Amino acid sequence: MALLPIIHVPDDVLRKTAQPVQEVTAATRQLLDDMAETMYDAPGIGLAANQIGALERLIVMDCGSDEAPELWQMINPEIIWESEETTKLEEGCLSIPGHNAEVVRPSVVRARYIDIDGKTQEMEADGLLSACIQHEIDHLNGVLFIDHLSRLKKGMIWKRVLKSARG
Repeated sequence: MALLPIIHVPDDVLRKTAQPVQEVTAATRQLLDDMAETMYDAPGIGLAANQIGALERLIVMDCGSDEAPELWQMINPEIIWESEETTKLEEGCLSIPGHNAEVVRPSVVRARYIDIDGKTQEMEADGLLSACIQHEIDHLNGVLFIDHLSRLKKGMIWKRVLKSARG
């Protein structure tokens, strides 16, 4: 496994739409393993392929505890149902380090994805896992968590990000 460099805003790759994976190969599984190692090292609880410069529909997540990790490796994930009820949770992003904000998202989602064995799976998630899967699928669609904020809050974060990027 290998650590991969995490791309930060304002890099354009974070605004691009990732393309579906056509076939699950050894290279796909290796990239997912490398993404998981990178996520754990960061440390974070989720990582989308866009964040390491690969425009493939791949995400990894682990919202478990240090004592009981729960690694999810998903290929071509999609939300197939979401609750009308919403939840507000604080989110951050490995591509926007040092910036967090409360984001309102559907409380419960059902997702369909392909696992590392090439089999189609479905899962239902609530709480932190629900927010995480929505956040990571957003990345695959070129959407950042700050896009869910008010124009004022987004502008404040964006201004600080650009200032720190200039050094």
